[in-house]
Amino acid sequence: MKWEKTEIGQLGQVITGNTPPRKNPELYGDFIPFIKPTDIEIDRRFTPNPEECYSELGFDRYRKSLIPKGATCVVTIGSIGKKITQAITDCFINQAVNAVIPNENYDANFVFYLLKNNLNKVKGLDSGTSSGRENVSKSSFSSIEIKVVKDLSTQRRIGSILSAYDDLIENNLNRIKLLEQKAKLHYKELMQESAKWDSVKLEEFVSVVKGRKPASVLEYSEDDSQLYLLLDTIEGTKTLYTSDLTLPLSIETDVLMCMDGARSGLSFRGMEGAIGSTMAIWRSNSDRVSGEFLYQFLKQNESAITQGNTGSAIPHANRKFILDMKLAMPPKKDAEYFEGLTIPLIKLMHTLRRQNSRLREARDILLPRLMKGDIEV
Repeated sequence: MKWEKTEIGQLGQVITGNTPPRKNPELYGDFIPFIKPTDIEIDRRFTPNPEECYSELGFDRYRKSLIPKGATCVVTIGSIGKKITQAITDCFINQAVNAVIPNENYDANFVFYLLKNNLNKVKGLDSGTSSGRENVSKSSFSSIEIKVVKDLSTQRRIGSILSAYDDLIENNLNRIKLLEQKAKLHYKELMQESAKWDSVKLEEFVSVVKGRKPASVLEYSEDDSQLYLLLDTIEGTKTLYTSDLTLPLSIETDVLMCMDGARSGLSFRGMEGAIGSTMAIWRSNSDRVSGEFLYQFLKQNESAITQGNTGSAIPHANRKFILDMKLAMPPKKDAEYFEGLTIPLIKLMHTLRRQNSRLREARDILLPRLMKGDIEV
């Protein structure tokens, strides 16, 4: 299997996106997806639910920069070297993204994984701006040198092997989303009676344990090591471990909150692992408030919580402000009923997330080996 050097620009057409003027709201609507870097999830192949869409008028005006289904879109301004997505349908992108539309010599799935495997080269070309924002020009992006196999059938086999993993991951993510919606619905149904319940400050039944920096961080699990929980790990974009067993340990019935940084105040369901310095465990000590009930309450109030953040350069979640919030505490009978409904949902979510973690690890082991020709296909 012969691999040859070429440049990204030789794979097909490279298109940089546009953002229609905000003073022309008629260009926005619900006709066709408009993908921005903030819509793209790290280490997720597709971006199925972008925040905005073009209208039919916007489509007509910008049709020359339409990105066809299957094209690979790479972020080249801002969080470069991290975000990449494959168009799940025809769409538009903004000016911070470059799309590669493969020509007839290249398989679309192969190109996606080829570029994913070379994201570090995009990061290496950062020219920066006066504001310090990361930036790679279209010409620099197009000139990145890569190695390709020219045989189209081999490309298709490589794309098929790797996409099988991502298809399973995507299916699990869709199942998790449905389970999330079901748990949220159970919470809303229970809260219909909340006007009759006692209102209690969180500080009366919630304990908060802040994480800290470990003595060691591992890329692979070892004997007696724990999953190291930072945002990347919790969101499934990266898996790290630590052998520092003195860190606070989270369990699946806890709530985890980001306490420092741009995403301070955001809450996540608990996971088993050691808590990093930017995260904290929020744990209910009441038999009338399960971890899931507390999680739903914090998610429902997330906007108020983030608005209460302190700090200017680096935001921090305001622990006192949050602990002063009042929660309508359900009667024990109702609490037990809610817990009985949601425990099976949460357990299945955790199972699916663990499956996705293993699938990502397996895919990421195969990716560079397939792209170097180390494995015959």
